[in-house]
Amino acid sequence: MDTRRRNRKVLILAQAAGTDGLGQPNGAWATFLSPWANVRYLSGTESIKANAVTPTARASIRIGYRADVTTAMRVQLGATVFEILAVLPDEQRKEHTDLDCKVVLA
Repeated sequence: MDTRRRNRKVLILAQAAGTDGLGQPNGAWATFLSPWANVRYLSGTESIKANAVTPTARASIRIGYRADVTTAMRVQLGATVFEILAVLPDEQRKEHTDLDCKVVLA
């Protein structure tokens, strides 16, 4: 893929190692890496949950080839945070990794 299409700087976030006063994980996220990416929104839907309309957006985020990104991580683009649903590395040419994501915080 032409790297000029990767025109958005994103943050890949990993769960930070740390605990609160009770020894429980603190839930903090830390920057794992900060690659350039191509972000494409694939679909958007709305559903009713707990008597409220809840929008859901799906996106495909393409970054340079990485073998160390997992579904336990998140992607942040500005104020928008994405949950990584699937990691799809280009194992043949090792040029890119596609991240199938959904918005969890906008």
